[in-house]
Amino acid sequence: YLINIINPKFEKDSIQDYIVGLNLLSSMRLCSNVPGQSIIVDAINDVSETEKLLKKGGRLYQQREYIYNRLNSIDGISVTKPDAAFYIFPRIDLNKFNIRNDSEFIIELLEKKYILLVQGSGFNIDDQSHFRIVFLADYNSLKKAMDSLEDFFFVIRIIN
Repeated sequence: YLINIINPKFEKDSIQDYIVGLNLLSSMRLCSNVPGQSIIVDAINDVSETEKLLKKGGRLYQQREYIYNRLNSIDGISVTKPDAAFYIFPRIDLNKFNIRNDSEFIIELLEKKYILLVQGSGFNIDDQSHFRIVFLADYNSLKKAMDSLEDFFFVIRIIN
């Protein structure tokens, strides 16, 4: 996408392996990291504390409910509530928003709202109408991001 902005006549076929490598590197950067995984031992050893976060009233439970409800309130977005994940995988009605694919959406969202998400196709699925939101951030950060995301979809629906 960025290559097309810089030089629309550029032949991408000649650097396809390079593009695949960049996509793999960016996916590794956006996924779990080793320091973050170091807390797994504590989580396994103190299951009762972990369960408190996931049950009604717990921080992760509340954040999942918040993200799920906010996404479902946006016309043109559909989502299934995750049972045991710290991320959610919404689907965009691409026709409603006149978006060609999830990668285009991710770039446009980053350029206009400074929100970095991961496109669904970054997880090797063929359907290019999904994106992923990790809801581990604090409530105020999630609210700010959801307000911006909702505004983004509202504006592009009006423009299109």
